[in-house]
Amino acid sequence: MSESNFNEKPAAPLRLALIGSPNSGKTTVFNALTGLRARVGNYPGVTVERREGTVRLTDRTAEMIDLPGTYSLDPVSPDEAVVGRVLAGEIPDTPAPDAIIIVADACSLERSMLLIGQILHLGLPACLVVTMVDELRARKGQIDLERLSAALGIPVTGVVGHRGIGLDALRQQLARSETWSQPPVMPPSDRIERAAWADSILEHVVEKRPGPHTVTDWVDRIVLHPFWGLALFGVVMVTFFQLIFSWATPVMDLIDTGVSAGSDLSRTLLPAGFLADFVADGLIAGVGSVVIFLPQILLLFSLLYLLEDVGYMARAAFVVDRAMARVGLEGRAFVALLSSYACAVPGIMATRTVPSPRDRLVTILVAPLMTCSARLPVYTLLVAAFVPAREVIGPIGLQGLVMLALYLVAPLAATAVAAVLRKTVLQGEPMPFVLELPSYRIPGLKLWLSQIWGSASAFLKRAGTIILLASMLLWVLLTFPQSTPPADLSPKEAASYALEHSAAGQAGKAIEPLIAPLGFDWKIGVGLLASLAAREVIVATLAQIYAASDPDTSLRTAIRSDIRPETGKPLFDPPTVAALLTFFVFALLCTSTVATMARETNSWRWPAFAFSYLLVLAWTAAWGIRQVFIALG
Repeated sequence: MSESNFNEKPAAPLRLALIGSPNSGKTTVFNALTGLRARVGNYPGVTVERREGTVRLTDRTAEMIDLPGTYSLDPVSPDEAVVGRVLAGEIPDTPAPDAIIIVADACSLERSMLLIGQILHLGLPACLVVTMVDELRARKGQIDLERLSAALGIPVTGVVGHRGIGLDALRQQLARSETWSQPPVMPPSDRIERAAWADSILEHVVEKRPGPHTVTDWVDRIVLHPFWGLALFGVVMVTFFQLIFSWATPVMDLIDTGVSAGSDLSRTLLPAGFLADFVADGLIAGVGSVVIFLPQILLLFSLLYLLEDVGYMARAAFVVDRAMARVGLEGRAFVALLSSYACAVPGIMATRTVPSPRDRLVTILVAPLMTCSARLPVYTLLVAAFVPAREVIGPIGLQGLVMLALYLVAPLAATAVAAVLRKTVLQGEPMPFVLELPSYRIPGLKLWLSQIWGSASAFLKRAGTIILLASMLLWVLLTFPQSTPPADLSPKEAASYALEHSAAGQAGKAIEPLIAPLGFDWKIGVGLLASLAAREVIVATLAQIYAASDPDTSLRTAIRSDIRPETGKPLFDPPTVAALLTFFVFALLCTSTVATMARETNSWRWPAFAFSYLLVLAWTAAWGIRQVFIALG
């Protein structure tokens, strides 16, 4: 190696900004170029999510930042406002990009021309990536990309992101960003003159406009129909929850067996005492009782991502928008609420796409009502333990219908609360809703699997951090201070006595008068307090409590056989189970959600309001449903 080559420094990494309208294929291009490895965070001082990844080029690397989807540099929502600030280098610790990659859908190029003109007017090096060129050909459309490049004065590359077509040529183009040409004629700054400029270019480069997407148009006649669209939505949801229960149960049973075997093995290998109890009851029983629900989490996200990637969820937003408009919300709010089915935190963050500040605040306040995945372990435990596993109509089972009912209560309650808020403390006129419906597409397997793994790994990380730490702390609180039980008690009764007089037991006893009208005892009270860390921690808490009393009995069996000492009747009778399920439908018991609310609203007033009104709503609804079950006998 020569001395000159030895001393030659590698080229500095480029900083590339990826920008495009929603549904243009921008995220697919980003994932394909970065290898599905993205770093996610927020812009400094701005609560808008940022995604960055590294792109490996021929002789250097590039840092690519994926900007929020936008139709224009004239912002109407918080996330769109960030786009212009990033391009201008106005955000601290976020340098302006060296070059811009514009992404546009080949089948709807005219919708991106306004944005293209605005970006070219900035004078930064830019290139255009035209996606979905395969669909353009399938719909008998033709665009001369060479003419388009000459007319715009920038490089243009056609790609099919999910199949990898055109990506090598794009990487070569990105490596030469310093040589990209500039537009021979700068697009006008005036919107009307820019529209004329766009029309002249399209007339010059579009040789044949794409015809209708036959499959999409045919399917949309049913999916978007005012009646059949809602009926299809109902069928999809029923099937959704039937599959979650029926497909996940065998794997869940295997994990349950493994958790029990691990607990028994730890007691065998470790000497009897605090260490063995801590490992068996605190760690394995606590974390294992939540990990057992991983198969259902996987199925939940598999089906959600499939419906989203195929293009159905955008249609669901369109169909539901009619109903939401009656309570003063619009389809963008539905998209945010739909995200809350995974977790309220990203759902609340997704409200940044809602243009109206009042609509955004209403959506934030009702987002915790949506049934997040953290509630799934609670629902599954109680439904599987107390709802008979029998078929109602054909293959449709009662357990799946009960689970569906729990999930349907959430949007009904959210719309009702939103209607009250819009007519009282947050009055205002709703803004019009515009949503571009993508064509139906078969999602790439690699992308779909990566989405599922991302959600599954987040769940496992949560189990390995929050739930693990909560389980360890709970074991300490359930073990100390130690008390001496009366000598005439049986071993099981002595264990229950010790739990009841522990620090956690005393806390549960302290709130028992408040929850007794709901049928809850101090053990459930401890679980409710613990669920403030994360809703599913109540399962880990109950697992530890019952494991301490009877380590050889599964949690499902233990709660079935638990008896109220004062009456000798089951603790978890139908009215109590219904009340507990109802309480978790409404209650905001997640500190991370409260913290996210505070950050997004720049105030603790609204999170405190949400926590308070949802707690009152949960208690009242749980008490009401308990009275109904008692009356029905």
